[in-house]
Amino acid sequence: MRNDLQNLEISQKELETLTNLPVNSQLIIIKNFLINFCKKILAQIKGSEGATVIFIGFSVTIFAYLIVDVFIKIFAAWINTPSWLLLIVITFVVYAGTQFFLYYWWRNQQKNLKKNMTTSLEILLKDVERYNSVIKAIDINDQIEDAGNAGVSIKERDKVIVALKLTRADLIRALRTERILRENKNFLLSNTELFTNNLATLTAMQVTEQATEHGRLLNEALQIALDVQYEMKTLQSQSNI
Repeated sequence: MRNDLQNLEISQKELETLTNLPVNSQLIIIKNFLINFCKKILAQIKGSEGATVIFIGFSVTIFAYLIVDVFIKIFAAWINTPSWLLLIVITFVVYAGTQFFLYYWWRNQQKNLKKNMTTSLEILLKDVERYNSVIKAIDINDQIEDAGNAGVSIKERDKVIVALKLTRADLIRALRTERILRENKNFLLSNTELFTNNLATLTAMQVTEQATEHGRLLNEALQIALDVQYEMKTLQSQSNI
């Protein structure tokens, strides 16, 4: 990603900090993690580090077996189940217990999100998604250009980047304001600068060349800004009730 796009995207972590909610939280599936882990291990085995990876894998397995075996002999001599079979059972129990905990934790997050989700926040989250999509589209276009396709370069790129920065600032301001009002329903905002936005600047930058790529990107940024302005007005009216 080029320097002028760095830090423009509103990341998942930043979004959660701004909203104080687990937005877009995904259920962690241990099976998927294990599959990806095994794929990496197999790739390493096929590479120059294959012998080392195999040795470490066997060492960890044998060490775990010895731990279970010693534990049974010292603390549970009455158990007649073979140590290797008990190790498999313990592994399965730990796997199932961990997955259940992750599901329970994720379900509570979803309940908390649903409980605190407002219409304004839902709209703003969609605008953030659109905003990030614009940045992703520019990044892909840059990669195509860097691959030797000079004809796909975005004209007046600087204007597009400035528009995105202004839109980002408005989105962050709106998300902060929504959180304040959501967490303090009886709080009247006295800081009017929270409702200041960059829509006028963006409108002045809007181009009439609808067919050009930079024109499309600028107009997309403007549409997002319009949505943000509408939600800011909604939030402002809520604060004056």
